[in-house]
Amino acid sequence: MSSEMLIAAELDTAVVGDLTLELDHIGLIVPDIATGRNFLAAALGVTRWTPVVDDPVLQVSVQFGATPGHPLTYELVAPLGEDAPIANALRTGKHILNHLAYLTPNLEVSGERLRQAGCWPAGEPKPALAYEGRRIQFWMSPLRFVIELIEKPGHRHNFTDPS
Repeated sequence: MSSEMLIAAELDTAVVGDLTLELDHIGLIVPDIATGRNFLAAALGVTRWTPVVDDPVLQVSVQFGATPGHPLTYELVAPLGEDAPIANALRTGKHILNHLAYLTPNLEVSGERLRQAGCWPAGEPKPALAYEGRRIQFWMSPLRFVIELIEKPGHRHNFTDPS
């Protein structure tokens, strides 16, 4: 493994208690998926995309994007309707750069560790269609940023390369 790849791998993980959390994505709230995708393509060269997933339980549409040859993944999160919990972020313009998401093998153990570090849950765990129904849970840190835990260790997004 090259030193650049080793450094990237080290930056993508965090050890929480006995568990290693793996950085999955940075979540961005957008008014609609097309607007977010067009901006990331023009500004940052993001050209690899997963299919859009509409999740009525979470009241969002999501799509994951990446730049070829780079490990960072962006999640575009758009509200499914005016009553969606994230719609307020768009109305107020706050929390648009919304969360850091980590894969975990055990949601309860990782959540307890976050609780011991002063975080509090933003809601109960819920299944997410973008992760084949595996549970996710959002936590607010005492530093006022959001952490998403995803109970799907080793997950990889399936991107389509531009033609």
